[in-house]
Amino acid sequence: MENWKDVINIEKEKDYFKNLKEQIDKKYETTTVFPPKNKIFNAFTKSSLEDLKVVILGQDPYHGKGQAQGLAFSTPKEIKNPPSMVNILKEIKDDLKKDSSCLDGDLNPWAEEGVLLLNTILTVEESKPKSHHKLGWEIFTDNIIKYISQNCKDVVFILWGGPAIAKSKIIDETKHHILTAPHPSPLSSYRGFFGCKHFSKTNEILKSLGKKPINW
Repeated sequence: MENWKDVINIEKEKDYFKNLKEQIDKKYETTTVFPPKNKIFNAFTKSSLEDLKVVILGQDPYHGKGQAQGLAFSTPKEIKNPPSMVNILKEIKDDLKKDSSCLDGDLNPWAEEGVLLLNTILTVEESKPKSHHKLGWEIFTDNIIKYISQNCKDVVFILWGGPAIAKSKIIDETKHHILTAPHPSPLSSYRGFFGCKHFSKTNEILKSLGKKPINW
């Protein structure tokens, strides 16, 4: 199996990506963009393709100073937990009857256990959510999801919120496991994110496959 670098390099040769890179480079030069440029592909450096167990799909990076670190939903430990992260930690406690291993909101430990924390858009302008929508990132992340769907087996896809759930159509449900719920943001968490039990359900699936569960 190829590694992430090989998969990403294939994308980088495509016309859409060359156009995307040109636009993103310009935006880093002329506006404040998050995450730092060297962390755009952080999700892929933290978890290997070979050990991939779970994909959690986010929307776009946090748009406040110092928050985004290239992993969906994650923030550096010294940053106050954003509302979505607070709700994720609450659901973990309710679901597993114990505190998360990542109470500080830094999800690097999950990534190192085989959880790909992927945003559908990988960059954002400061204070402007979804500002890098439709530049080409969605094509890139769709291609990554399709690659996983076609080349891996028994990956648990955790899809929160409408845009993430829409990706179900490019995932082969006969080979993978899909869990869906409303987004953990305060706007939608009470519509079914709370009580979704995705953390225990994921671990039950992993155990049934003979894989080590995630220490959420």
